[in-house]
Amino acid sequence: MDKEKLVERHQILKNVAAAVTESIEQFGEARLNFICTHNSRRSQFTQLWGHVLAHQYGLPVRSYSGGMEVTACNERTIESLIRLGMQVVANGEGNPQYRVVFQGSPEAVLFSKVFDDAENPTERVIAIMTCANADENCPFIPSAWMRLPLRYEDPKKYDDTERESSAYDETR
Repeated sequence: MDKEKLVERHQILKNVAAAVTESIEQFGEARLNFICTHNSRRSQFTQLWGHVLAHQYGLPVRSYSGGMEVTACNERTIESLIRLGMQVVANGEGNPQYRVVFQGSPEAVLFSKVFDDAENPTERVIAIMTCANADENCPFIPSAWMRLPLRYEDPKKYDDTERESSAYDETR
């Protein structure tokens, strides 16, 4: 990544951190809903890292994810988490729920769902848009107190290529 892109990414992350801080100050916690089109890759990764980091740093942050449509948490996403050393147990078929634990963090549950699924909060949400398609085509998130872009390149374009594993690991 070139210097200009690093500076831009740093500013985006500072904006997310400022939103989290403001939410904690106003409401006592931050509710992050990471949103992407299919809720199968990028939004799953970011939900999990939000969960793990909140636990590791003792922050009152709740991490969720959703999409514009339901598919399934992509198996390549799960394989990338396993390569990192996360413990993963799948429950169900079609759109299984994956129970994930990493380095003593409480269990997180990953599965594909729409952004306004009953599992997700209905108010005071920081909607974090992890892909351009969702950011551009989902103009209104009813539960959003704040909305921010935090886009990631889609590793899907590397599916079934020799770059597949590294693309998912880089996104993770």
